Amino acid sequence: MQYAQLLRNDRIGSLLLVAPALAVVGALFVYPLGFSLVTAFESETPGSWTFANFIKAFDFYSNDILFTVVIVAISTVSIGVFAIAIGGYLTLGESPTAVAILKWLYRWPLFIPFVVAGQLMRTFLAKNGLMNNLFVGAGLLEPIQTTSFLDWRGIVITFVWKQTPFVALLVAGAMASLDRSTIEAARNLGAGRLRILVEIVLPQVQQTIAVGLILSFVVMMSVLSVPIMINAQTPTMLTVDMAFRINAYGDYGVANALGFISYLMTGLVAWIYLRHGVRQGAAP
Repeated sequence: MQYAQLLRNDRIGSLLLVAPALAVVGALFVYPLGFSLVTAFESETPGSWTFANFIKAFDFYSNDILFTVVIVAISTVSIGVFAIAIGGYLTLGESPTAVAILKWLYRWPLFIPFVVAGQLMRTFLAKNGLMNNLFVGAGLLEPIQTTSFLDWRGIVITFVWKQTPFVALLVAGAMASLDRSTIEAARNLGAGRLRILVEIVLPQVQQTIAVGLILSFVVMMSVLSVPIMINAQTPTMLTVDMAFRINAYGDYGVANALGFISYLMTGLVAWIYLRHGVRQGAAP
């Protein structure tokens, strides 16, 4: 009896400790999420349900939905490539100076918010921005040959620049924790760094890469500041459309329908990853 009472008291104490955190998560995340999902199916008549918001969303913003998928997919693949290259060089690089410089340099975008990154890229990628001025100063371009990257390319560049350090940090940490004996054995047998990276290192850190890319995919799907600051044209990303429907028309129904479509995209990516993880876990 006494043991059961102590166990019950411990459970009550544990619940009291986590209650404030659960209340914050429920009030700021779970409730808004549930409310937006319900509102997406709600008609103008209270108590009735409809797919009209989704029909309007696809009629008006089908190109933007496709644009969002393509932009985020290209950015995710590019982030993976650069993160693997950075992590691979930090793990297999033979120049201590280059490794030290890369360790110091690649982490800087981690500390810069997306809104600041968007503003930086506006001045860097513009027709008369810093990038083109550097090319002109180096004699690689004439002033008349410069072009603006403030379009879909600017969004991709900003996303890749901002999110690569996050994924590279995860990947580099996973690579650093590997058993070095297999790497050294491959080197002794004459394997080059690229072959070691592709055939030995990557298979052992693929789960970490997948987690980092999924998290980056979700983050990029939710960013408003970058597309609205860099891509002042159509098509654009869904976050801009949602903000426009609310600010211009007060149309929360269509905005939440677009948000629901975004949830489906991110949920599909997470489901594919979880299904792959379950299959690997069940494999003998």
